[in-house]
Amino acid sequence: MVHTRIRKFNTGDTYPEQKLDNDLCQAVIAGRTIYLRGQCPQDLDTSVSVAIGDPEGQAEQVMRNIDQLLRECGASLEHICKVTVYLTDIRHRQTIYRVLGRWMKGVFPVFTGLVVVALARPEWLVEIDVIAEMPEA
Repeated sequence: MVHTRIRKFNTGDTYPEQKLDNDLCQAVIAGRTIYLRGQCPQDLDTSVSVAIGDPEGQAEQVMRNIDQLLRECGASLEHICKVTVYLTDIRHRQTIYRVLGRWMKGVFPVFTGLVVVALARPEWLVEIDVIAEMPEA
C-alpha cells in the first residue's frame, strides 16, 4: 500500500447490527498528512460507547481518541490543521467547543462545525474528524 493505515478494522465487527462489510481504519498517513476517521465517543479498544447523554463527557472521549491516534501516528495535537465537528444538537455546541478549546489551546486549527440529523449510532452527540501534518523528521 502507498499509505500507512493505523488501526484497521471491518465495520462488520464494529457495527454488527448494521450488517456492513467495509474495510476501514482509524487513521491514514499519506505523505506527511494524517487523516483521522471521524472520532466518536467510544473507546478505541473496545468500541463501547461512553458518556451516553453527556455532551461534555462525549467530547472528552473524542479528544482522548484524537490525541491517542495522533500519537500512534507520530504526531500530537499541535500538528492539527483542520477540524470538522458534527453535532446532533446545536444546544450542545458551547459545551462541546469548551472541551475542544481546552484540548487545543494554542493550536489555532481551522474549524468547521455542522449540525446533522444523526450520527452512526443514536447515542452519539458529537463526531470530530481531523487533518494533521506530521512533524519534521
